[in-house]
Amino acid sequence: MKKIFGRPFQPKKIVDNPSDESLRTWALEHGGVITEFGNLSVVTQVRHRMARLTEVIMGEPEPDDLELVDNILGYLKDKEMLMLDRTMCMAPGFKKSCRLYVTDQYARLPLMWGNTMFPSEGKEPDFVTIAVPEWPEKKVLVFPEMGMTIVLGSDYKGEQKKAMLRQVMYWAKTEGNLGLHAAGKILRVKRNGKLKDFGFLLFGLSGTGKTSLSCHSHWLGFPETVVIRQDDVVILKKDGTAVGTEDSFYIKTDGLEPSSQPLLYAAALSPRAILENVCVNPKTGKVDFFNDDLTSNGRAMVKRRDIAFTDDQVDIGKIDFILFITRRNDILHPVVRLTPEWAAAAFMLGESVETSAGDPSAAGKPLRVVGTNPFIVGSHTEEGNMFLDILRHNPGIQCFILNTGNVGGMERGQKIKVRDSVKIIEMIAKDKISWQKDDYWGYEVPTEIPGVELERFQPENYYSDEQMERLSAELKQQRVDWLSQFPNLDKSILKTIEE
Repeated sequence: MKKIFGRPFQPKKIVDNPSDESLRTWALEHGGVITEFGNLSVVTQVRHRMARLTEVIMGEPEPDDLELVDNILGYLKDKEMLMLDRTMCMAPGFKKSCRLYVTDQYARLPLMWGNTMFPSEGKEPDFVTIAVPEWPEKKVLVFPEMGMTIVLGSDYKGEQKKAMLRQVMYWAKTEGNLGLHAAGKILRVKRNGKLKDFGFLLFGLSGTGKTSLSCHSHWLGFPETVVIRQDDVVILKKDGTAVGTEDSFYIKTDGLEPSSQPLLYAAALSPRAILENVCVNPKTGKVDFFNDDLTSNGRAMVKRRDIAFTDDQVDIGKIDFILFITRRNDILHPVVRLTPEWAAAAFMLGESVETSAGDPSAAGKPLRVVGTNPFIVGSHTEEGNMFLDILRHNPGIQCFILNTGNVGGMERGQKIKVRDSVKIIEMIAKDKISWQKDDYWGYEVPTEIPGVELERFQPENYYSDEQMERLSAELKQQRVDWLSQFPNLDKSILKTIEE
């Protein structure tokens, strides 16, 4: 890359694809420590994504943006930068060459980002990210048509990671496919006496349980098992198959312990893992996943091969089930089964709560994000219509909303625990759940789930008939109001909520 909008990109020096060993050494020189597990731990100044400071620029930039680009390029003329090339996706026709430039005192960023991707194949980059963490202004400039992102004022690895994923999702949409903020796994279970593979996609905002559930064994016994494929972003093709993007998982570590998340806990202890903003005693290397003095958004970059039940594949040949993970604390059952139109509505509603990964100041507040995907570039309506079209062309895909919050409210209700959710997913795969239609909402609610004490999660146990009617009516109006803001949305999507 020689020019940006006709302006020369000429750093004082570019270190071309340094080795992992060099990057790790430099990261230690700039404040990293080695933990009791022998892995690297780093602490950043910025500890969450800058969602509100991200600007997507289509077409020719405004004069103010061009002036900022000029200032950045002028600053970099006197700076040394690290350049790292990697590959995203492994499926033929989907491989994308990615290049990251970072000012040289932040070696931990290319080290962590480089380990999330696949090795470079020596091609010119499709996507480029330029990161200047020391820049005094915090801002992310996204140029989708150029495949370029400029990250200013942030040394948080998640920002660099999402910069590339945002670009590949936009590219996928231009090709008629759909980039999704979703995890992917396979459950290999017995159904009607035969061992079968069932592909799952799990939607969910960061911090709502997506990684915990996608990286769970479900305690299945041989020959039943799981195959964990992806944690964050997949590309859903028109034929109902899914393409993976990354070779690592970027997991939250707050409260990480072996009894509830054994696979992730073991991976975080690997020497290949890199901890970010986790409390580590600098003298002893002792790790404390329960200490949130630094942040409640502590992270670990873990390699896929260090997570049990992974293999050498990242794609899923056939999607059978799609789960929208939400975290409601009122009248929603632990799971509901959706029609295609209801599933498209759930996609557009993107209901959950804000988490520390997005906006720590608003953590816990109700939130709606289309596709549970804060990284959509372009028309949200187009993505909802595309999602519905894929479902209609692949009628074998069943969709569900999976609630990981509380039924009956935070104070007196029942918390839906990880153990409940993993059992529900298993029973979906085995087709063991009994359903009945909910007359008010039109979707199906469970009447029996083997292994789950469903009586604890009946909304009627916590609300009177009058309260249920009022809460349902309020929620329906909120949903209708939200969906009404999207012009040209398939009319059946809004209609299924209104009825």
